[in-house]
Amino acid sequence: MNNGEETLKEFLNYIKHERGYSAHTIDAYQRDLNQFISFIYKYDSRCLTDFNLIDRQAIRHYLGKEYELGHSAKTVARRLASIKSLFKYLVQAEVISDNPAIHLKTPKVEKRIPTFVQSNKIEELMAMPDTTSRIGKRDKAILELFYATGIRLSELTGLNIGSINPHEKILKVRGKGNKERIVPFGDPAKIALENYLNKRGHSWVSPQDTPLFTGRGEKRISVRTIQQRVKIYLTAVLGGNEGASPHTLRHTFGTHLLDNDADIRSIQELLGHSSISSTQIYTKVNPKKMKAIYKNAHPHGS
Repeated sequence: MNNGEETLKEFLNYIKHERGYSAHTIDAYQRDLNQFISFIYKYDSRCLTDFNLIDRQAIRHYLGKEYELGHSAKTVARRLASIKSLFKYLVQAEVISDNPAIHLKTPKVEKRIPTFVQSNKIEELMAMPDTTSRIGKRDKAILELFYATGIRLSELTGLNIGSINPHEKILKVRGKGNKERIVPFGDPAKIALENYLNKRGHSWVSPQDTPLFTGRGEKRISVRTIQQRVKIYLTAVLGGNEGASPHTLRHTFGTHLLDNDADIRSIQELLGHSSISSTQIYTKVNPKKMKAIYKNAHPHGS
């Protein structure tokens, strides 16, 4: 193992054990930084024996190469964020004296208005799975829970039977940064979950560490399986496969809450956004709604 690989391993251990990052986030950091270290090895292999030799120009060369390879501004911005985190850690750990990444500007990424399912299409979506089969019952429960809670794909796959409190109709989910939050849900999701569990021969009193959603047998369902199944239903409802992903149901959750006068801070809490700026994308979906809320809420709004 060379010095670069060893340093990367130490950084990944740091964000896992000290910062409590999720496995998904750690994998993303590892992929981005492996690309960067491979570039630095070709650029000047001496840099991997002494990270002090990596200067701002070397990082700029790397980012330029990423653009030449056809990567989007969003991808380049994410790669730079990973690099900045690494060098911040290296300064804190006193591996290097100066941070060459600190003044590099992050590429501007235009935030696209998210795709969402119109309110009048929700019942059509929920009626699509064939609930005479186990897979159909599972798919309906997945769709209902996504729409009812707005949880992330990775959060849904990690749920166990014990994550659900059926009496209070709340679920406990572990999100980004290993942060735990409580999210409520309604009767449609509860009924769909109970129908699915019954089909599997389970109930709410089954062993609490039993995966809530399974693929073949009792093995926890994979992210890929959920993506494929949700895509089938959303493609039909949206009239095409653009936006036909589980994340669209998360956007639908946020959009419909705003449409029905939920305040932006409550939506932020329910979605598990660490920053309000992530939640504010929903205000762009329905500017008329935001104007109406402002008019009703502000003393000089009329």
